[in-house]
Amino acid sequence: MLIIHFLKTFGSYLILMGRTFARPERFRMFWKQYVREMMQLGIDSIPIVLLISFGFGAIICIQMKLNIQSPWMPRWVSGYTTREIMLLEFSSSIMCLILAGKVGSNIASEIGFMRISQQLDALEIMGINSASYVILPKILGFVTIMPILVIFSTAMGIVGAYSTAYIGHIITPEDLTVGLLHDFNPWFVWMSIIKSLAFAFIIASVSSFYGYTVKGGAVEVGKASTDAVVNSSIVTLFSNVFLTELLS
Repeated sequence: MLIIHFLKTFGSYLILMGRTFARPERFRMFWKQYVREMMQLGIDSIPIVLLISFGFGAIICIQMKLNIQSPWMPRWVSGYTTREIMLLEFSSSIMCLILAGKVGSNIASEIGFMRISQQLDALEIMGINSASYVILPKILGFVTIMPILVIFSTAMGIVGAYSTAYIGHIITPEDLTVGLLHDFNPWFVWMSIIKSLAFAFIIASVSSFYGYTVKGGAVEVGKASTDAVVNSSIVTLFSNVFLTELLS
């Protein structure tokens, strides 16, 4: 029974995505919506991304220094591990999971309200593809802005690590710099960006699906918003395993 429900839901999701990625009817209107969604979903998320990344970068550096460092290890290990964790997992995977709560609930509740207030039905009556009109700008807007959020997150994590050196005196700035530069692989930056693009698409599309297919009233919209966050997070976690193995 669970498998049948999953296949039915997945089929409905694919059908909706097929309607979503149709050619926009009015590019001028689409462009306005696209820029609006980039601002609402991406730019407005920058403060929370910077704040969390700063704290996480500082915490990683402190934990590495206090719990892993030993006389047998180079003093730059803390900086090296901080850089690797920020690049490979936090800025792409964990940050996307955090944004799934903010962005996913925002998308699902907004589209869900449009469904129960019959705004989507009105668009269909006027001959407008409501899926493409409402969902496509959200997906493309969030996917476009996500690499910028990843870069900001990584940079702020490194700033957080330096705060432990200059303010907390946990590690010397020189040792931290050596660790951050040691054996740097540029591919890890691209890997983080590629993963974040996939996760951004998952979060935006899954959340849009739950908002678009909601039935009922305000209570159902709230439930759809919760389901959107939970399911997009689960799919993101499983996709992370697959993409990490594929790109490594």
